[in-house]
Amino acid sequence: MSILIDEKMKVVIQGITGREGTARAKLMKDYGTNVVAGVTPGRKGETVHGIPVYDTVEEANEREGPLDVSVIFIPAALVREAALEALAAGIKLLVIVPDRVPLFDVLEIARVAREKGSRFVGPNTLGLISPGKAVLGMIGGRAESAREWFKPGVVGVTSRSGGITSAISYYLGKAGIGQSTIIHVGGDAVVGTSHPDVVQLFEKDEGTRAVVMFGEIGTSQEERVADLIEQGGFSKPLIAFIGGAAAKSGTRFSHAGAIIEGGRGTHEGKVRRLREVGAHVVEDFNDIPKVTMDVLKSL
Repeated sequence: MSILIDEKMKVVIQGITGREGTARAKLMKDYGTNVVAGVTPGRKGETVHGIPVYDTVEEANEREGPLDVSVIFIPAALVREAALEALAAGIKLLVIVPDRVPLFDVLEIARVAREKGSRFVGPNTLGLISPGKAVLGMIGGRAESAREWFKPGVVGVTSRSGGITSAISYYLGKAGIGQSTIIHVGGDAVVGTSHPDVVQLFEKDEGTRAVVMFGEIGTSQEERVADLIEQGGFSKPLIAFIGGAAAKSGTRFSHAGAIIEGGRGTHEGKVRRLREVGAHVVEDFNDIPKVTMDVLKSL
């Protein structure tokens, strides 16, 4: 099983004729993702890697839909307009890849998505992949790498770091542990689908038996996951690593959302809270595969 994506969902790529859009369209199509259309205003009639290009999402939806997913490779300043266009067309999942999307634009996208019963991953995300089924965004870089690095299995992965997302999954695979779905939630302070949202989706997925989470200082995502565990909203084993142990108040660690402010979002606080509710918090990143294997054997 998997969450959010599979090989049947119809995908449109907004900004497909740009450098990143073209490169990632090849990754997604070669991997087996059902990419049926691209959108770039003024480029209707062209094709990119055999994918037809339309001027608007509405037109793409009429010709190739109903569309399930939009992956957005649009300059940050134009993301709001592109996302709202996709939501207006009835698309239920957006993957917003660009970073530096203005905060108020993200909040507007979130408001409209809630109203329409849709969700988005990102911004500032590499995307997500369900190994052996489909990839959305840029995880793996090339289809050949994605097939080699990520193997189908029963462990879900959710991460606030793009590079660490791939690293965790790669080393799990090397240890013989496959993944159900791998999600980079994004590195910004405000994201559409956070750790708590992801673990709740994994809770409902019969094919996911345990979850590995890479957290960071800043925001309350990890503490809210602990709250879910305490309240019974997430009952599967959680293996967690929290980055930023050496960061001090006012210091940003790696991402825009990884900053301690006024003593909130600290490494110590996140680790303590997760351990209180029974999560398997590892101190050494390299221990993740071993601890995960031990957890699976105990189920």
